[in-house]
Amino acid sequence: MGVKGFVEGGIASIIAGCSTHPLDLIKVRMQLQGETPISAPATVHNLRPALAFHTGAANHTFSIPAPSVVAPPRVGPVSVGVKIIQQEGVAALFSGVSATVLRQTLYSTTRMGLYDMLKQKWTDPDTNIMPLSKKIVAGLIAGGIGAAVGNPADVAMVRMQADGRLPISQRRNYKSVIDAITQMSKSEGVASLWRGSSLTVNRAMLVTASQLASYDQFKETILEKGLMKDGLGTHVTSSFAAGFVAAVASNPVDVIKTRVMNMKVEPGMAPPYNGAIDCAMKTIKAEGPMALYKGFIPTISRQGPFTVVLFVTLEQVRKMLKDF
Repeated sequence: MGVKGFVEGGIASIIAGCSTHPLDLIKVRMQLQGETPISAPATVHNLRPALAFHTGAANHTFSIPAPSVVAPPRVGPVSVGVKIIQQEGVAALFSGVSATVLRQTLYSTTRMGLYDMLKQKWTDPDTNIMPLSKKIVAGLIAGGIGAAVGNPADVAMVRMQADGRLPISQRRNYKSVIDAITQMSKSEGVASLWRGSSLTVNRAMLVTASQLASYDQFKETILEKGLMKDGLGTHVTSSFAAGFVAAVASNPVDVIKTRVMNMKVEPGMAPPYNGAIDCAMKTIKAEGPMALYKGFIPTISRQGPFTVVLFVTLEQVRKMLKDF
């Protein structure tokens, strides 16, 4: 109990995060599809007729509104991945991987360790069972604290992953997660490192509560009913089911979080979004309610493998460190 749970969770989280990073990058790019860039208001062009008859009246002009901007078509995860490779190279799929390592080290190590501590504390010593309600509460607490600790790395990761979709002149071109955090602190203030932190905390609470609690619950149910033995099959089945639950619960918050963290605030100009609620309302108004589930396919495609790798690795690490 204690440090051991943090070490086990940290190792498993870093391995899972790095192995599924390309899927996470594609998810971020898809979540940013359809964002309306801040631009100057459309102008109205007053055109004089090429041939005018002088009637003594004031000259007449014809007002022609500026053409509307047609939004680019939305594409799927495979098309997004292929486009990234074609335009930016294969290495671009691992843009921001250093931020992923730091994020998993701070965020996931904290949440996994705290959840393990609460789980051991709240498990009934006689029945060795922890009620589902307590598992959810433990996940909410652990996820919230972990997210607050890891938010700077989360902001850096989102920006590094999204940088390639910006015009070359607008790219931030961070060299590493440390460079990203340093540049943000200098140009936007230290507070920018916790931009979107309320969203990060809310998302992390949902993900941790749904992911860790549902994994334990699915695993216990499978073993109690004798459907499988405690082995790889049980771990994979339970973790994939937990990943699906986590994806459904967290995707709307994840979309808003990504957009708030990625927004570029120009000096002297109002930010594109005035917080999470404003971002959600503008997104729904411009793109419809289902925009909150934008990127769901890559989310579940990433959340499933991530959760499987996370818990399968965690179970193996626990066996290795059992005697320590």
